[in-house]
Amino acid sequence: MIGITGRKENSARLLNTPMHSVGATYTRAIHYAGGTPIIIPPLTQEEDWSRLVDRLDGLLLSGGEDIAPDRYGHALEPWTGKVDTERDEAELGLIRLWVASGKPLLGICRGHQALNVALGGTLFQDIMAGTAQALDHAYIPGRPMEHPVHDVDIEAACHLSQVLGGTHFAVNSAHHQAVMAPGHDLEIVAHAPDGIVEAMEIRDHPFCMSVQWHPEAMVKTSTSMLPLFAAFVEAAG
Repeated sequence: MIGITGRKENSARLLNTPMHSVGATYTRAIHYAGGTPIIIPPLTQEEDWSRLVDRLDGLLLSGGEDIAPDRYGHALEPWTGKVDTERDEAELGLIRLWVASGKPLLGICRGHQALNVALGGTLFQDIMAGTAQALDHAYIPGRPMEHPVHDVDIEAACHLSQVLGGTHFAVNSAHHQAVMAPGHDLEIVAHAPDGIVEAMEIRDHPFCMSVQWHPEAMVKTSTSMLPLFAAFVEAAG
């Protein structure tokens, strides 16, 4: 049973009707790997977190909007986009409790950043504004999400490279923020060619890792990322 953190949307069918949802690529990747996906709405509070930890076997932190910069001690900058403070509260508290439980966790895109912030790390509020000679990592409307944008190099000795069976991959990209300083116990294990942090993990944790790209979208056309979901679901089982 894999919990997947959801986001808020407005229905395209019923005008101004709010919804809680996750992208189908997340649920399909988990289901294909043998897990049962469960959507966690972005409104859980402290009294809910222990029940989720008790009843779910794995936690997938999905993508979405920016994290409010006051969550990592930074002042709001003009290039920070839409934030959802209720989702931030729901996820960051759950993440801390989940990591302490030792149960498997996988963070993707915003989830990669949320794991970092939950454990005391910081973010670049915008890659192009905060770093020199950076690639454009942002999503381009109309570009298929499974389309590779840049390469990543992964440390040979880390858990992620063992799971994926390699150290060099072409990956997609759809983000404008990135990890600045890693949080407590998190080790940086992969970079893009411009130095942007692309993956982290807790080495002495049974399974706690995060990636900045979207492996769930790449599953549609490539088998290179399937082992990540298979290993995650196997660890949860």
